[in-house]
Amino acid sequence: MTPAPEGAIPFHCTACLSFDDFTLDARLDAPLRGTTALFGPSGGGKSTLLRIIAGLETRATGRVAFGGQIWADSAAGIFVPAHRRPVGVVFQEGRLFAHLTVAGNLRYADRRSRHRGGAVDLETVVARLDLAPLLARRPGTLSGGERQRVALGRTLLTRPALLLLDEPLSALDRGRKADILPYLRDLPDAFGIPTLHVSHAIEEIAQVARSMIVLADGRVRGIGPTAEMLERIDLQPVTGRFEAGALLEARVVAQDARWRLTRLDLEGQALVMPMLSALVAGERVRLRVRARDVTLATVRPEGISTRNILAGTVDAIAAEPETAFAEVTVALEGQRLRARVTREAVADLGLSVGEPVHALVKSASFDRRGFLGGDGVSTPRDG
Repeated sequence: MTPAPEGAIPFHCTACLSFDDFTLDARLDAPLRGTTALFGPSGGGKSTLLRIIAGLETRATGRVAFGGQIWADSAAGIFVPAHRRPVGVVFQEGRLFAHLTVAGNLRYADRRSRHRGGAVDLETVVARLDLAPLLARRPGTLSGGERQRVALGRTLLTRPALLLLDEPLSALDRGRKADILPYLRDLPDAFGIPTLHVSHAIEEIAQVARSMIVLADGRVRGIGPTAEMLERIDLQPVTGRFEAGALLEARVVAQDARWRLTRLDLEGQALVMPMLSALVAGERVRLRVRARDVTLATVRPEGISTRNILAGTVDAIAAEPETAFAEVTVALEGQRLRARVTREAVADLGLSVGEPVHALVKSASFDRRGFLGGDGVSTPRDG
């Protein structure tokens, strides 16, 4: 069992609710700190579970407790209504007051929650979310990404103890998602409010969440650090076989203006990616590498175009007898990489656990548009 992160707030939820063709039976204990992703395919029960936690769904049976406070316990006849739970919810569409300016929307929430105290204040929210240029405008004049930033700011100003984000990026195009993701990533450090972020997009979760709850068909399938959840082969029916991969953390070494490359250090080994000019030396970044973008070699290759050749050790091999493939986990000092190769390749190369191997990753597999800055993530392309 993964130990709870320092400073995490205890959270328990047992929720049962049946519809005509679907039953939610979710049971989880997940100490919350920073952003925790509630991930799974559409129709798996994520939004329903979020509504139960928020108190917006009254038909469920079970128990919900956060930080020692019981919000619902059907066996004991306890149900705290939504307006009395210290929970802030950001929905897909933002739900701003159209007749008020941005400043008016923010002040409305600020006035109603000042008695709660806490570290959140109007000036900090405006500064952290870059809302100053928008204050005089009305919601109808804002882009989708701007509306979601305002909705996030207004929700923060309700001074919640727990923040719930219900697929806040699903209505945005890729460019606007990239604009708002840095704000979501920085929430834990900026405001110290634990967050449950619902999404069915792995690339989104990899960029904002350090831990992950996998939910499918109304059941919790796994709970743990995001990197571990993305590596788990048994979760591939949920996470997607071709999306399986790993998260690596590296340190920026230099910006190579001549070749337009960002040079990084990964556990003492060199790594390069297309230049991200906003980075500075010393910053740590997260890189998501899909298993299908990794090639293996038993000797270090020469005379090839691939720039990233990482020396490691075979940590595990999981063959899929019903397919042509196998998943090979490569240990890189304190981190791990995954490769999806054919079972024939495993046999021909003589791969076995404990043996040295070289992992090859094309620099072009890192997509600059998916990068978020310091402690952010660069994700491989869709193609």
